[in-house]
Amino acid sequence: MTSVAIYGYIAAAFTFVVLSILLAFAWRGRQVGGVLLLASVLSAVWASTAAYQASSGYFSSVYLLITEILRDAGWLGFLLLVMAKARQTHISRSLWWISGSLIVVVLVMLGLVVSGWKGIPAGMGFGFQIFVFLGLSLLGLITVEQIFRNASLEARWSIKYLCLGLGGLFAYDFYLYSDALLLRNLDENIWGARGYVNAIVMPLIAVSAARNPQWSLDVFVSRSFVFHSSAIMMSGIYLLAMASGGYYIKHIGGDWGGFGQLVFFFGAILILLVVLFSGQMRARLRVFLNKHFFNYRYDYREEWLRVIQRLSEAQLDSTLKTTVINVMAKIVESPGGMLWMQKDNGEYQLEAGWNMVDEVYFRQHENTSLLAFLSERKWVIDIDELDKEPESYQHLKLPPWLAALNESWLVVPLIVGSEVSLATSGGGAPSTAVMGFVVLRRPHVKMKINWEVRDLLLTTGQQCAGYLALLKANEALVDARQFEAFNRLSAFVVHDLKNLVAQLSLIVSNAERHKDNPAFIDDAFSTVDNTVRKMTVMLAQLRKGRVDGAESNKVELNSILKEVVKNHSKDRPTPQFISTEDNLVIIANENRFSAIIGHLLQNAQEATPDDGGVQLSICREGEHALLLIKDTGCGMDKSFLRERLFKPFDTTKGNAGMGIGVYESREFIYDLGGQLEVHSEPEKGTTFFIRLKLANDSALEVLESSLTLD
Repeated sequence: MTSVAIYGYIAAAFTFVVLSILLAFAWRGRQVGGVLLLASVLSAVWASTAAYQASSGYFSSVYLLITEILRDAGWLGFLLLVMAKARQTHISRSLWWISGSLIVVVLVMLGLVVSGWKGIPAGMGFGFQIFVFLGLSLLGLITVEQIFRNASLEARWSIKYLCLGLGGLFAYDFYLYSDALLLRNLDENIWGARGYVNAIVMPLIAVSAARNPQWSLDVFVSRSFVFHSSAIMMSGIYLLAMASGGYYIKHIGGDWGGFGQLVFFFGAILILLVVLFSGQMRARLRVFLNKHFFNYRYDYREEWLRVIQRLSEAQLDSTLKTTVINVMAKIVESPGGMLWMQKDNGEYQLEAGWNMVDEVYFRQHENTSLLAFLSERKWVIDIDELDKEPESYQHLKLPPWLAALNESWLVVPLIVGSEVSLATSGGGAPSTAVMGFVVLRRPHVKMKINWEVRDLLLTTGQQCAGYLALLKANEALVDARQFEAFNRLSAFVVHDLKNLVAQLSLIVSNAERHKDNPAFIDDAFSTVDNTVRKMTVMLAQLRKGRVDGAESNKVELNSILKEVVKNHSKDRPTPQFISTEDNLVIIANENRFSAIIGHLLQNAQEATPDDGGVQLSICREGEHALLLIKDTGCGMDKSFLRERLFKPFDTTKGNAGMGIGVYESREFIYDLGGQLEVHSEPEKGTTFFIRLKLANDSALEVLESSLTLD
């Protein structure tokens, strides 16, 4: 067994020497990297000393004790420094006092034991050494737990192997000295396997070092020491119980007892790691502690600081929407969610998803009852409670798309305006507006939603709504600045148009000289006169800085759409027109409506190869006319549809386009009280769905009377 132990410690020394060399070459002078290098060197020295002691046939000496203390101190110092650097601040005084006091007591008392101080009773030296190393290993486990438990989801990717590696080292030491404390003797098998354990975990530390070249991690040290250390205390109790079980196995196992004990303990450690890294078990522990050990479920100071920090760090772009979902989900340990927001026309649209579907098919009228409830009650909807107690929610009927999502759990309104109605008041309807809502996924562990959870969700939702309102205002400001630049550009265009109009007017005024060819002259006059009139209208519109809406009139859709298709038939692919209904009439400006449909049809032709297909069809859908402009062209992805298609001045045509055609089309359709939706798939094609409200008899009578008065 001694020779096996020697090889294990030699392997550990070799691996940490290799790690030290790699760290030395990669070190850039940073403090954290230097302490990591020092801890690795001390581990190599300790393993070399242990190998030498094993070759001498005994497991304890002054040199081995000193090197082991230095090794533990090196790793503890590294972990504490990682936490301090992560917050760009100093470690809390309480943690410094605990660590510093323990190290001072260890060094003083161990020095007395090593020097053979006569004031120590016989046999107490060994027991004290065991307690010292138990304390160091427990402190190491607590420190590792503090780092991992309080790391963000993004940061855990870079530190999980570090926590597994060092946590494994300290856990094995805890088991070694717990067993020694029970039996009053170091077990040769456990001590001999210790070298192999250290050699195995070195690659985990190396992986974390590679992932964190500067060791600048996004973690923070929690002040709720009892809460965040509870898992470690429970782990300690578990390991003590397993040590007792291992001792029993060794006692009855005969020749196989020692090996059986190690196999048993390895299985116990593996089970413990699975439990510690289980999101479900962590959530269960958090719920248990909140329920039985704290007056309130949340530490509101920490929760509010977390919310403010996450929202303040977010950029005023589309990533803010995902951040809002993440902030809301964190409160109730939800693994995902989706964000719905109100658009300028009053409709609600799915804006973002996090670990949840980001696209659902729905009709606006399906959300009517849900939005009415949220606007009236300002209340968090617990879907499970709604199923059991529908009377508590005024027998609310969920939209089909929401009812079909089995993973949906909570619906939280995002309220802007005056004071939010809290759960302690039973809900209400203050003068506020619901700018959107968040749907949260069901968590791993069932969680009871009480007044405290509702209040925190509603208050956090109000804060998030403020940031989202700021995002919308910022986007509107950007659009306004772009329009301002467009208007400045228009001044130069107006100047050029003036010259053109003057030239054409001069031609008209001098046309009397060329009456020798009446046919030519008449045609020229007609053409020039028409051009002058069009340019004059354009000039007037540009001077106003907007496109003139002109008067609305009766528009027969079939006839106007046939004319649009005819005008675009010279381009390829030739568009096809299909109509299944007659006498479809709307009230709109005919010229502008024709231009809008023509623009969308032209876009479809430009996006489709000559051998493809472009189709314009119309049918009746209740009190609306449904227009479909369908092509088999290149299509668009979800990101382009959501972020760029309707964004003014964002064009894919280079200098040939200005990027306002589709935006203008949507705004015109909205002005008519209609809807514009787009479904598209890359390499398959695009379909524009345009719903326009048909004119009824009363609307036509009002139109005719207004025209008569004019």
